[in-house]
Parts: sequence; structure tokens; C-alpha cells
Amino acid sequence: MKRLPPLPALHTFLVVARCCNFTRAAETLHITQGAVSRQIAGLESHLGYPLFHRQARGLSLTAQGRELFPRIEQVFGLIEDAVDHVGTRQQALQLKAPTCITRWLLPRLMTWQKERPDVPVELTTTIAHGVDFRRERFDAAVVYGAHPGDSMQVHRLLDEELTPVCAPALLNGPEPLTQITDLERHMLLHPTLDEQDWTQWLKAAGVQLGNVGKGQHFDTMDLAMTVASQGSGIAIGDWSLIGEDLRAGRLVTPFDERLKTGAGYYFVYPDRTQGTPGIQALLDWLRAQAGQR
Repeated sequence: MKRLPPLPALHTFLVVARCCNFTRAAETLHITQGAVSRQIAGLESHLGYPLFHRQARGLSLTAQGRELFPRIEQVFGLIEDAVDHVGTRQQALQLKAPTCITRWLLPRLMTWQKERPDVPVELTTTIAHGVDFRRERFDAAVVYGAHPGDSMQVHRLLDEELTPVCAPALLNGPEPLTQITDLERHMLLHPTLDEQDWTQWLKAAGVQLGNVGKGQHFDTMDLAMTVASQGSGIAIGDWSLIGEDLRAGRLVTPFDERLKTGAGYYFVYPDRTQGTPGIQALLDWLRAQAGQR
């Protein structure tokens, strides 16, 4: 078997070929110019042909050097990719998500970690609904709102569907909920200060209530639904997110009316992470989970 040239000499050739200057190559490699010259001479001797024309005004690649250069560049690129892949394989995917989806997302991520321990995920929650991948070093995010646009890779998970939710005990309590106007006799829990969720849903239902502005306000929908599950009032919730609460009996939906607002929850990631196997696997799994609710 033919003996291959030493790898350090090939790396030196790659650096010199890029700048065609022994002095700049030596600075890049942190060795002396003489060491660079000796490695190139030794490599040429090993190969049996010259790689550079030595000229008064500098260096230029020979025909053999021009042919060898892109092949050596490709080899070192493959080596770098292999080292990066192995070094980052066990690093956790950094995922950002708004708190409004955590009651749906968290239990599913716990299941994911049991099924795919080879793709760990670290979740950062925030009251912010979006993400700026130019400034935030997340691998992916779940965002809430209108379609995020074309500045990133976007995949829809869930549509927002507003509907009132409450603890089961309120349905048949002292003030039963048999029709929408019965809400007038209960504390309404608002997930935002602007009361828009309740206002939109009541308008779609064709009902006006006099107690909308007298309810309790919270910072997030998740918090409002948690308080509702304790029997302290009726929250406007998102039907897409409460499957676990309904199955566990923590919440019920007293009315059938659901309002699609046009907003939704999207799995997004920047172009720099496109093609990452872990990202695609997590996306496919979450989309399957979203289909099951």
C-alpha cells in the first residue's frame, strides 16, 4: 500500500495554497517561515512533483498543486465536520417556548426524553411570544401568534381555539353553567390585561355580559387556567392545549362554542440549524403529538 503524506504537511500545503505566501502561512500556523518551507519541500519530495512555482514576486500553484488543492480542502472539511458532529452529538437542543404552551409542551417533552435520550432538549420559557434567532442562540423555538413569515423555517403545530374552562365543581354548583349568560354570575379570569380573549369569544357567541371588566387579570393564559382548575373562576382557555387537563378531570369546557382566532403555535428554527437530525426528529414527533391532541 502506498504510504500517504503526513497530515501536518498536507495541512500546511492547504494554508499556503490559500494565501500563496510562506510568511502569512507561518503566521497562521504559528510556526516559522523556515518550518513552512521545509514542510512544503518535504511534501513535494514525497509526492514526486512540485506544488508551487517559486517566483521573485511570490508563489503560485503548479498545475499539480491546483489539482490537489480542492481535494485536500474537501478532505479537511470532512475531518472538521466529523469532529464537530461527534463533539456536539450529546449536546442538548436549546428550545425556547412561551409560557402559554407549557401545559401542552412540558409533559410531551418529558415523554420525548424517555423515548429519545440521545436527543436531549433544554427548554427555556418566557412570556415573550416570539424569537429573534439573530440575537438569541436557540436551536429552535415554539412561537405564538400569526404566521411568523419567511425569515426562518416555520412549521404549524396547533391553531388557537378559545373556549371557557373551569373546574368540574362549578358546572353544577350554586350557580350552575347551563347557558352562556350564566357566566354573568361568575368571576371571569383574563389571561391578559386587555381582556381581548373573553371579548372576542363572547362576540363570536353573540352574547354581551356586564361583568367582563370586573374579572381577575393574569400575565399568562396558563396561569389563568391553573387558577380556574382550582375553582376560583372561569378562564378563557385554549382548547388545543388542555387535552391533558380534560382527561385528568382538572378542567371542563362548559360550552361547545370554540373560536379560532387565526393565531397559532409554530415550531420554528433558523437556517443555520436546518438539516440537524435532532431538530427534524423533534419536529416530526411534536407534529404527530399535535395531531393526537
